[in-house]
Amino acid sequence: MLWSIIKIAVFIALVAAATYGASYLLALDGGVRIVMAGLEINLTPLKGVVALAVLIFLIWVLLKLAGMLVATLKFINGDDTALSRYFDRSRQEKGYRALSEGMLALASGEGDVAMAKAAKAEKFLRKPALTNLIAAQAAEMSGDRQKAEEVYKRLLQNDKTRFVGVSGILRQKLAAGDTNTALKLAQTAFALKPRHVAVQDTLLQLQAEKHDWKGARATLGAKLKYGSLPRDVHKRRDAVLALSEARDVLDEGKTIEAREAAIEANRLSPDLIPAAVLAARSYVEQGNKRNALRVINKAWLMQPHPDLAAAFAAIEPDETPAQRLKRFAKLLKVHPENRETRLLEAELHLAAEDFPGARRALGTLAEVEPDARALTIMAAIERGEGASDAVVKGWLARALNAPRGPQWVCDNCQHIHASWAPACENCHSFDTLSWRSPPSSPISAPTGLEMLPLIVGALEDRTEAEGSRNGDEERAIIDAEIVTDEIVTDEVETDPSKQGASQT
Repeated sequence: MLWSIIKIAVFIALVAAATYGASYLLALDGGVRIVMAGLEINLTPLKGVVALAVLIFLIWVLLKLAGMLVATLKFINGDDTALSRYFDRSRQEKGYRALSEGMLALASGEGDVAMAKAAKAEKFLRKPALTNLIAAQAAEMSGDRQKAEEVYKRLLQNDKTRFVGVSGILRQKLAAGDTNTALKLAQTAFALKPRHVAVQDTLLQLQAEKHDWKGARATLGAKLKYGSLPRDVHKRRDAVLALSEARDVLDEGKTIEAREAAIEANRLSPDLIPAAVLAARSYVEQGNKRNALRVINKAWLMQPHPDLAAAFAAIEPDETPAQRLKRFAKLLKVHPENRETRLLEAELHLAAEDFPGARRALGTLAEVEPDARALTIMAAIERGEGASDAVVKGWLARALNAPRGPQWVCDNCQHIHASWAPACENCHSFDTLSWRSPPSSPISAPTGLEMLPLIVGALEDRTEAEGSRNGDEERAIIDAEIVTDEIVTDEVETDPSKQGASQT
């Protein structure tokens, strides 16, 4: 309100001043006399002031026209002018509009539209660093890998976009399965941006696939250096790589180098079971049984495992079953309630033909946590104690369909491995294998295997009708025995301490 009153007052003052000035000029005597080229013009004071104002206005208009003429000439010549900047702003506006529309099309999955918008944006903006990236991603989305690779190669020509180009071609080669070229590109991308976590992981994975353990350890060191990997995880994965290197060297017949690498792997990560097993066997080859026992005891303290038990048994291969049971007593006291400890103790008692001791060691595992190994041990106990064939076959039939128990399972894709490996053979994830029971799933047995326990149990009531039993059922029972024998054979092969049990 106050500001409006002030503006009104100022306006009135200006009008009053103009009126007073005009009245003053009208009251003046004389005037303005202009003589030029024989032409004489007489003006009153008021007309003279008006003529002066018109003259000033005309001069200003002429100067503006002259400036516009100069600017037009400069624009035609290609110089930077207000007119060129106006058209530049117009082009930029159109270009950025096309660029934003291309990004929206890319986000919505319209690859062809995104490519067209990227081409339009390049026409107006002339900034390939922006438009080529959208064009490449749009080409990938449309399935035109050749076009995408061409665009990524254009990005290689600019220092600012070289890393993007290398990364794009790297993805193309990985998708095509060309791991050799992908490894070289990953090394180039790592040299350009060593801090890039995705490039570090890709390079590490490719080096592990190619068994380039030294290069993988260097990449792992870079991850630790640049802070993308915790120190404890680095120590564990470095041990995995050292173990992998030791196994490769062992395959080449270089036992001394393999022994040193295995011991180094066990030193880096004592809880890495394959490293502990290889280190213990290396110590045994050296005749250093004391260190072998120390390595196995330390790893068993972390987690009991059948491979550790097999390595512990291999320290004294010529001992009797009774001597082996006595020597294992100290190891069995570490985790007495652990499932693996109880199964191992039961197998040792079986090897020593102490069937009541094996039953006590096994406890209720066969009923509470049944798996193929526990049920097979129970069948051996029943046979050793003189149970009927029907009872023994009943346990074996249950073992046929029972879970296999803990195995090496990938934490990423749940793929089951027959033996430990540094990387998953299915999803190629590095250091994701853990010893645990795989996720259970219902098993469909179209051949009627789920009826085997009932079929075998019927043997207890043998009558004359047994002779006319369907031949398919007899073959099913025989198949169950064959498969069960294979289960027992597998257990013996993985653990020398189980040989006595299998013979029993």
